[in-house]
Amino acid sequence: MSLGRLYVVATPIGNLKDITFRAVETLKEVDFILCEDTRVTKILLDHYEIKKELFSFNAQSESHKIDSVLERILNGSVCALVSDAGTPCISDPGIRLVNKAIKEGIEVCGIPGANAAILALSIGGLPTDSFAFEGFLPQKKGRQKILKELAEEKRTIVLYESAYRIEKLLEELNEYMPERVVVVERELTKKFEESWRGTPSQIIADLPNKIIKGEFVVIISPLNWKEEQNSR
Repeated sequence: MSLGRLYVVATPIGNLKDITFRAVETLKEVDFILCEDTRVTKILLDHYEIKKELFSFNAQSESHKIDSVLERILNGSVCALVSDAGTPCISDPGIRLVNKAIKEGIEVCGIPGANAAILALSIGGLPTDSFAFEGFLPQKKGRQKILKELAEEKRTIVLYESAYRIEKLLEELNEYMPERVVVVERELTKKFEESWRGTPSQIIADLPNKIIKGEFVVIISPLNWKEEQNSR
């Protein structure tokens, strides 16, 4: 039996130009590609004139497709795993596939690239020497418990949120961490990218003037961190 290989390939989070030469070369060379939504990934592949077998591999299908994917790789095929945007397995499906591939002795290679959390941290102006990445908070069960714990966090906090729940999240931050400096990054790398900054109440007050669409990264300052510390 000839083992193939699994590539975990980062793709753009918005702007299609934000992809590495190595990522494009890899996607051109693999035998097939796993993606969250074939329609989304096809836009990227068409842009770079890449024609490959595409298979949907998302949170709903991951568990019952893993074995067939691994069987194909174990028989010598080379596979690329991508997400709709950014680095796979970071608040995205795929980690179970990677874990099982490693256990099967399959070589797993990472092709680095865009990541919304890291980009937001780099332009947010809050401490980055240590941070807590929480991704998407649970919609219901355990959400309030996590928020209470985060209220005591001494590191910068990074959250992902959708347009449907960003207002709810800001209201919760105003309840649990009203004095924190919050940076909301909307639609990173896209045409309507923008950044909102202030305490939760300040951002909420200005929401009627904002466009509540797209994907959001929310960065929250550490406990007891003050804005003036950043200018020293």
